[in-house]
Amino acid sequence: MKHVLAAGAAIVLTSTGAGSAAAQSNPDWTGFSFGIVGGVLSTDDDEDEVLLFDRNLDGTFGETVTTVPGANAFSPGFCGGSPNGTSAGGGCDDDKEGVEAAIRLGYDYQWGAIVVGAVGEFAGSNAEDSVTGFTTTPASYTFKRHLQSVAALRLRLGYAVGPALIYGTGGVARGKIDNRFFSSNGVNQFTTTSDDEQDLDGWQAGGGLEYRLTPRLSVIGEYIYTSLDVEDDFVVRFGRGAAPATNPFILPPNTTGTDTMRSSDEFNTHSFRIGMAYRF
Repeated sequence: MKHVLAAGAAIVLTSTGAGSAAAQSNPDWTGFSFGIVGGVLSTDDDEDEVLLFDRNLDGTFGETVTTVPGANAFSPGFCGGSPNGTSAGGGCDDDKEGVEAAIRLGYDYQWGAIVVGAVGEFAGSNAEDSVTGFTTTPASYTFKRHLQSVAALRLRLGYAVGPALIYGTGGVARGKIDNRFFSSNGVNQFTTTSDDEQDLDGWQAGGGLEYRLTPRLSVIGEYIYTSLDVEDDFVVRFGRGAAPATNPFILPPNTTGTDTMRSSDEFNTHSFRIGMAYRF
């Protein structure tokens, strides 16, 4: 999909190049602009991510869930993505690429060939980031984050070459995610002890090309990297439910249950976009 977008942008630029360059050989980039962009985005897969456990419910994670004989109940391991079955042998599917669409308002000021400006943007997306743990039962336990939206305020620094503006951009971002938990374990009881939806602060950086088609209309192709910090952990308590007293999640000295969360405290995406902008 990334290659399709890149090829599409190249075709647009090539097909409009000759006539536009003649009509807009040295456009003025100073002024306000309104734009719409869309594209695909992928998440950073952390192959080392695991689930963390708090067996005594003291708020400290990193303990081991063991069976009655003392073996590690999660010895089959962990993988990034959604499980292909209840056992670790089936592995996990990688998180699928998502799509996004954004609206933006910007202002640029030009000194010679140098263009500086700022852009405010709001994007909706459906990117996902998952991690799965497997027990010896066998059973699977999956934590999934769904990126719903990102608002960003970025600075932009560019160099104008004829009708083209080559630029770099970076700034602050605030995203909203929705947390979900899934398990093939139908015996234990699973209860969330924190909010499903969370607001995350972070930053964005990237670059792109804006090409003037007419005095007011331009086409955009860009790449944006987004890094969001997860400050409030999404915690699920694995309680007894219908499980026997020998269940690893409720063994003494704590028979209430086990609090569980994922180890990664970041949500990072790579976004490849194309779009249009109208200049006032």
